Amino acid sequence: MDHYQAPRRDISLLRELEPVVAKAVDAHLESADDWYPHEYTPWSRGADFDGVLGGTPWEPEQGTLAKAARDGLVHNLLSEDNLPSYHRVIAELFTRDGAWGTWVNRWTVEEGRHSIAIRDYLMVTRAVDPVALENDRTAHVQNGWGMDYGDDVLASLVYVTFQELGTRVSYRNIKLQCGDVACEAMLNRIAKDENRHMLFYRTVLSAAMDLHPDRTVRAVADVAASIRAPGHGAPGYARLAQSMARSGIYSPVTHYEEVLQPIVRFLGIFDASGLRPDGEQAREELAAVLEHSAGQAARFTRIFESSAPSNPAPVH
Repeated sequence: MDHYQAPRRDISLLRELEPVVAKAVDAHLESADDWYPHEYTPWSRGADFDGVLGGTPWEPEQGTLAKAARDGLVHNLLSEDNLPSYHRVIAELFTRDGAWGTWVNRWTVEEGRHSIAIRDYLMVTRAVDPVALENDRTAHVQNGWGMDYGDDVLASLVYVTFQELGTRVSYRNIKLQCGDVACEAMLNRIAKDENRHMLFYRTVLSAAMDLHPDRTVRAVADVAASIRAPGHGAPGYARLAQSMARSGIYSPVTHYEEVLQPIVRFLGIFDASGLRPDGEQAREELAAVLEHSAGQAARFTRIFESSAPSNPAPVH
């Protein structure tokens, strides 16, 4: 679906939104509470690996992290690992000037902590094969990443708003399944960052909705119909995504109920009045997208319930 074609990197829109961005950046910085990944890593559980230091080779049975939580962490870590590409893309999109540039750099500072903390945790607890993880990171970063919406500022704002919320939700759900107080503390801290990032983008997107409702509704409709995770190109993505869906970390139900609906509702798209015909058409298409997403969620629930054991073993 490719209805809305913005000018190449819409400078006029960036300038129009600059005052909102400046206030949102100030609010973000005022509420910022820096944290340090090393404080969340259970170093006492660690031991040297084989190789240069001649330690103990990794074996699958060494890790005690639940498979669902492990798959979720690996998926999110591989996504976080592509931060160099993300920084490049949003710096080119939003520019490195003024309040936009301040935000891009601050966002990068905060996102960088996530991959550091998750990798250190996975290595210290020997939850994953370190060689395979590094090979996957290398392949993913080498492939780079590009925004699916090119230089479309509005569509990109919609995408990052959805994405930050989805990431926050996934970290919360991994935390609920990890069964380790150290991992819970780390994920709680990371999820807090992701929520603050979502609030920043949502604030700017809401201003865009006030300024250009028809264009914004079109962007929301197009992105909601085509959104995919930034880590979609990572090795093993399909398997990890299926595992996350089955465990409830991030499923079609999660996507519909906890990501799409809340953002659309916050923007007040279905309550907006005075839309032009193109905006009305976009709203109708968005309604169809949401109906389709609701259907996918319902089908997933039926399949999941029918495949669950009728007499599950008690959980101890």
